[in-house]
Amino acid sequence: MTTGFRARHGVVSATFAAEEARVIQGLIGELVELIRDDVPAPSAPPEDTLAALVGHLGSTEPPEDEVLARLFPNAYHGDEDAAGEFRRFTEHGLRDGKVKSAETVLESLGDPAYSDQVTVSLNPDECQAWLRTLTDLRLALGTRLGVEQDDEDLWTRLPADDRRRQVYGVYVWLGWLQESLVTCLG
Repeated sequence: MTTGFRARHGVVSATFAAEEARVIQGLIGELVELIRDDVPAPSAPPEDTLAALVGHLGSTEPPEDEVLARLFPNAYHGDEDAAGEFRRFTEHGLRDGKVKSAETVLESLGDPAYSDQVTVSLNPDECQAWLRTLTDLRLALGTRLGVEQDDEDLWTRLPADDRRRQVYGVYVWLGWLQESLVTCLG
C-alpha cells in the first residue's frame, strides 16, 4: 500500500501497489470516457464571426449528467445567457485540459502488469496534472455517491459489504493521496 507522495531532493514520488495503480487507471478511464462521450453539439449560429475565428465551440447548455455538471459548472449564477455564452467558448478547452491531465497521470503510472508495485517520480507539470486529476476523480465519486460535508458517520455506519462504503473508501483514499501531494508542494 502506498505511503503517499514524498518529496526528496526536489523530486516528488510515490510508490503504489499494482492494485492501487489499476484502481487509479480504471477510474481515470471512466472519467475520460464520460468527458469525451458527452461532448455537446455546437450551438454557434453561422453568422457568429467570433465563433468562426475561435472554432471548437460547444453548447450553451450545461451538461445533463450530474458529474459533468459538477466538473463544468456555470460560470455565472443567475445569468443563464452569460453563463451559456461563457460555456460555449470555454467548455471545449476545459474538457481537453481535463483529458490531457488524466492522460499525463496514466503515462506516469505506466503499466502495473509487470510488477507488484509502481513508483512514479513527478516533475512540476506532472504534479499539477495529478492534482487536477485527483480533484476531478474525487468530484466525480463524491457526486455519484452524494457525499456532503460532515456526513462521514453515514458512510461508516454502512455495512462493510455495501458497495457504496467501498467506493467511499476509495474517495477518502484519493483525498489522502491528494493531501500528501499538496503537502510535498507546499
